[in-house]
Amino acid sequence: MHPLVLQYDGDSEEKISKIMTEEIIIAGFGGQGVLSMGKILAYSAIMQDQEVSWMPSYGPEMRGGTANVTVILSSERISSPIINTFDTAIILNQQSLDKFENSVKPGGVLIYDGNGISRHPERRDINIYRIDAASEAAKLGSAKAVNMIVLGGYLKVKPLVELQNVVKGLAESLPQRHHSLIPMNEKAIKRGMEIVNTVHEVG
Repeated sequence: MHPLVLQYDGDSEEKISKIMTEEIIIAGFGGQGVLSMGKILAYSAIMQDQEVSWMPSYGPEMRGGTANVTVILSSERISSPIINTFDTAIILNQQSLDKFENSVKPGGVLIYDGNGISRHPERRDINIYRIDAASEAAKLGSAKAVNMIVLGGYLKVKPLVELQNVVKGLAESLPQRHHSLIPMNEKAIKRGMEIVNTVHEVG
């Protein structure tokens, strides 16, 4: 449950508005579009007038190991981009699942691509969703669409950013020479919204 803040207008009437903060880790192999997914999500939130933090992981793990990016979306100023627990983990490989499953806050969300997963998520105090994005991308004829399919699954589970703003975010984050790919990316996002499956929900 998100915290609430009381606001008062000139007539001292009490008003309640919700403060939204979503702390996300996106993790997978280098080359799976992990960092670009985080960047597109961040730009999409900016289009929606939210505060954003985007902090990628660079280093040796990018080569064949796990690459990850922390994204924070908030309706108020973000105090620090460095966090150790997350509202949502978006997981694209086994190593990342092993590393970050226990970092999801109780009651939080874990979304994972089932491709190549041998040990599936085991916790029962979080909400777990599976999306077979790699196989779906193959059907769409675009292996690079995996990250956008997964992003669509996330937006279905947590519709914190409107699709129209995601399209604007794509335009902002992609180089001009790749803008011809935006319709394909939008199609992949919509497909991800359709195919994400519930594995376990708390309560």
